[in-house]
Amino acid sequence: MAKFESYERREKQILAKLAEYGIGSIDEAEKITKDAGLDVYHMVENIQPICFENAKWAYTVGAAIAIKKNCRKASEAAAASEALRQFFLIAIAAPTV
Repeated sequence: MAKFESYERREKQILAKLAEYGIGSIDEAEKITKDAGLDVYHMVENIQPICFENAKWAYTVGAAIAIKKNCRKASEAAAASEALRQFFLIAIAAPTV
């Protein structure tokens, strides 16, 4: 089932980026964050209720990667945000056909 608009079109690139960090799926990324005591998806939703669905998942993925990289400081997590940027680049650059 699609998690957000155009997921099927972006799935290959997203899963490839997750695999770089040993994460098998967006659902696994969500589990990693929840196991760490964070519900990133709902945090984003509560902060910005009108945000796009892909934003909630992008932040979830970014947080999971930061956790996998053992980031303990905000500056370390910011450096790990490459995945978040990649997620949005995939969303923007993915062909619409």
